Amino acid sequence: MFVTCVVDQVFPQVGVAITQVLERLGYQVHFPEAQTCCGQPAFNTGYTEEARKIARHFLDVFRDSEAIIVPSGSCTSMISHHFADVFQHDPKLLAEAHALEPRVWEFSRFLLEAAQVDDVGARFDGIVTYHDSCHALRELRIKAGPRKLLAKVQGLTLAEMDAAEECCGFGGTFSVKFPEVSGAMARTKIDSIQKTGASTVVSIDSSCLMQLQGVIQRAGLPIRTLHLAEVLASR
Repeated sequence: MFVTCVVDQVFPQVGVAITQVLERLGYQVHFPEAQTCCGQPAFNTGYTEEARKIARHFLDVFRDSEAIIVPSGSCTSMISHHFADVFQHDPKLLAEAHALEPRVWEFSRFLLEAAQVDDVGARFDGIVTYHDSCHALRELRIKAGPRKLLAKVQGLTLAEMDAAEECCGFGGTFSVKFPEVSGAMARTKIDSIQKTGASTVVSIDSSCLMQLQGVIQRAGLPIRTLHLAEVLASR
């Protein structure tokens, strides 16, 4: 498992939940302690050389992994799409990055396409709504999969929001550079969430959930945010 920076530092329970679900399905989960970052923050901010250094370390750590499970659409996209940009002038590392790509799996896609299961025996009582994160939706084309998994959770009712595909406003360093715009986008998203009557917002990107959680807490709303893995780990 490549746990990602946000999960490792802010939402470690997501990594635990992923491990529980995969072990329930019979997989052995290995956590390489030498892992750090995928390099996405540096890459998105224009620090290509710094991103290349981090990406090179990622290749060293995960080179021999059979399958690399990632709890984030944006980090999965960075590894499987943008390592090619980072290493475009280095044929050897570019070849290594391409060789790694088929073994990099966003968590929900791994369950459906590699493990070939849509029911992991979860139970979660309540109404939830699902947020499509930008990288997962637009770069990885992940849309129906997480909803298919949620549909198999006993006791769960999925209520779609009218702005499910709209950005939450986080965008990594975007939220730091343009806080006013970022905040306005998040508030628009929260309005859409409230209309569904859901008490829980689910996504496959913890960074989006962190953004939404901040706005929800400041507004004092009775809504919580959960990664898809946390819902699927529930019994």
